[in-house]
Amino acid sequence: MDVLLNLDDWGWNETWSRAFEPHAAVGLEPGRVVAQHRGAWVVITQGGERPASPTGRFRHQAGPGELPAVGDWVGCVASQHSGEVRIDAIVPRQSVFRRRAAGTQLGSQLLAANVDTLFIATSLNGDLNPQRLERYVAMGRDARVEPVLLLTKTDLVPDGEETAARLAAELGIAAVALSAVTGEGIEAVEGWFRPGRTLALVGSSGVGKSTLLNRLAGQLLMLTREIREDDSRGRHTTTHRELFRLPGGALMVDTPGMRELGLWDADDGVEATFTDIAEIAAECRFADCRHDREPGCAVRAAIEDGRIDRRRLRSYQKLTAELAELPPPALRRERARQFSKMVRHVSEDTQARKTYRG
Repeated sequence: MDVLLNLDDWGWNETWSRAFEPHAAVGLEPGRVVAQHRGAWVVITQGGERPASPTGRFRHQAGPGELPAVGDWVGCVASQHSGEVRIDAIVPRQSVFRRRAAGTQLGSQLLAANVDTLFIATSLNGDLNPQRLERYVAMGRDARVEPVLLLTKTDLVPDGEETAARLAAELGIAAVALSAVTGEGIEAVEGWFRPGRTLALVGSSGVGKSTLLNRLAGQLLMLTREIREDDSRGRHTTTHRELFRLPGGALMVDTPGMRELGLWDADDGVEATFTDIAEIAAECRFADCRHDREPGCAVRAAIEDGRIDRRRLRSYQKLTAELAELPPPALRRERARQFSKMVRHVSEDTQARKTYRG
């Protein structure tokens, strides 16, 4: 007799149970997506870990960005022809991480769903880039998730604690300096690792994410490689997104290193990350002040007297300009709807031709 898994170990609770009731009423089984490869998924259900794929009906109705992501709770039906399950529905998400798709094509990439805390990992030995950190923080805040900065490899620098304190004050978030090699600072992050909580770990390649995850788990979960000494940058070691259950009961999403992070629908997150600038900008004489040479610019006055750092202003201007280049959210949704409609029509036409030929 098969031993049933306890889905509570994977974050299931009363809130998710209530949200799942409509899917249970039509005979679907709850499961959580724990891995995503190219065109393939792995789902945890009460029956165990199973390979999974969306049903034809689900694919037919899903629009861009609506396919399952790591962290999603889904409604499943067992396949009659194999050991896999078919995903027929996604439970409404509590949080979702998206970024602008890499390259020139306008679109978004779904990274993870239903995350409680976003850990932003960056190393202290050459990778530290405040502008990149501000992007990650804006993304986390826009997803309504708590961002926490992890400054790794303190064993390689003398002033890790001072840097952590400075960035915590500048970004307005918690920041911890630690070393996965010596164990320094590991205890300081244990408070976030509560049973059933879902955490995401992001950061560029080579900052020690996989080594850190192994240290927190107490076992070798991910393949790690030594950092290249010539440029302090690492090679990609994680090739897909995956949700791990750590020994203490917390859940961790690991993602591939991302060298390009284009923001998508992150207006609120940017404003929350630069509240110091946004609040002072409200005092400018002109509502459309670009904080350049306009008279009565409160932001330039704040830079002169030291209340605002000039580098942060440049970063704020760059991010807001980047978001301004995107179509308005309503237009993006309409384009996604039209694209989804087009895909359905093509699918219906293809099926009709197959039926006719048959």
